Amino acid sequence: MSAAAPARLRGRWDEDVPMARYSSWRAGGRARRLFQPADQDDLREFLAQADGEAMAQLHFIGLGSNLLVRDAGVAGTVVRMGAGLRGLRLLDDGTVYAEAGVAMPKLARFAKDKGLGGAGFMAGIPGTVGGALAMNAGCFGRATWETVERVALLAADGAELEIPAAEFSFGYRSLSHPRHERPLFLAAWLRLPPPAPGEWEEDARQATQPIGTPNAGSVFVNPAGDAAGRLIEEAGLAGHRIGAAQISPKHCNFIVNLGGASAADIEDLIEAARAAVRERFGVDLRLEVRIIGERA
Repeated sequence: MSAAAPARLRGRWDEDVPMARYSSWRAGGRARRLFQPADQDDLREFLAQADGEAMAQLHFIGLGSNLLVRDAGVAGTVVRMGAGLRGLRLLDDGTVYAEAGVAMPKLARFAKDKGLGGAGFMAGIPGTVGGALAMNAGCFGRATWETVERVALLAADGAELEIPAAEFSFGYRSLSHPRHERPLFLAAWLRLPPPAPGEWEEDARQATQPIGTPNAGSVFVNPAGDAAGRLIEEAGLAGHRIGAAQISPKHCNFIVNLGGASAADIEDLIEAARAAVRERFGVDLRLEVRIIGERA
């Protein structure tokens, strides 16, 4: 696939794109190419035109809400699924069909409007359905795959498959399938129950998280039986800064961009937190955010 836009695509194709524009951290380098498919058919057409070398340089993202692009940028092509795969509807069988680019808070609002429950926790997940499926995202003790009945994905050979949820193994921030190591999700069918009493009361995120300052949500996966934020705070890093990146004193599992932080500032702060927790507690924190590209 050349640098020029492939033929017959209906989505948006841009070159030399500042990825800080597409990351909730508002930091990072540039992508050589960015493609935002118009819909599933447009995505399939794009992939059909990609040769093996181009496929190896594709990076699929949603809304960029858990993404850090290193300062030297991305040499390949970034495919932003959140731009066009946004189909969302209640089907006759009672399931909710949600495409990969649908924002999870939007899915939560849709469920509420339709008189459904089991989705209140989704309002606290800043990413898309595709990203939430890939990592079994969750909050408030709930997780995405608890609601999934089946999914549509693209296999490595380009075939579109529908696979029941029972074929996947999922746990806390983890997902696996015996035949699909890194599935590219197109959509999910969710089975949602009637709402529980008080489910749709406003959550407490604003009291406990640094809403309003550029961040990527939880940086680390919580270790079993503990909380990454507590470990980082106990290691003495609450409010610690590198450049314009800071470990939030409000919630130490969040790193905020105080204004003008580089991706290197953020990544160095990530590594400082990991090192401090490892030294103090002997715990290796696992990343929840995704880092792509090359360091400057």
